[in-house]
Amino acid sequence: MNQVFLSVEQEMHAALRAHLLPEDSLLEEVAFLYAHPVAKDGALLFQPAEWQPIAPDGFVYRSELGLELTDETRATVIKRSHDLGTSLVEFHSHTGPWPAQFSPSDWYGFSEFVPHVWWRLKGRPYISVVMTRSGFDALAWTLDPTAPQRLDGIYVGGQLVEPTRLSPLSADGYYGPTF
Repeated sequence: MNQVFLSVEQEMHAALRAHLLPEDSLLEEVAFLYAHPVAKDGALLFQPAEWQPIAPDGFVYRSELGLELTDETRATVIKRSHDLGTSLVEFHSHTGPWPAQFSPSDWYGFSEFVPHVWWRLKGRPYISVVMTRSGFDALAWTLDPTAPQRLDGIYVGGQLVEPTRLSPLSADGYYGPTF
């Protein structure tokens, strides 16, 4: 598979971090980027058109160990992505002391949400990024809604930042912390 990257300006990255990892909260947070995929030098580079933080009323449930978005929130972000003609890039935070990697509950959500997004957005890629205070990990579904590949990195203001690469490529390969 081709390499896959995301590109964000420093200001957007700082705003995402501030939203996802506020110093006074242990709750998981979510934001979505609406990004255009561009083929460049044999790689796929996603460039954001805009981003949307999810407000507290956009969740059915939220804690330091998991979250669930409301049906209205999911429908709203998918519709916005459809209207913009973009792919959807989900960012969410893990606030615990462990390094960045997707949890079993994240994998459960992917099994339902990613195929639904692919269907609604007519096969456009989906990316998920989990961010912690010490780093991030990320997966991209570019060819198949059931088979992710690793995001190779995020260009932040032109500087490449690499993921932890701790997440397996399927729920079956998960050996991280359990909740």
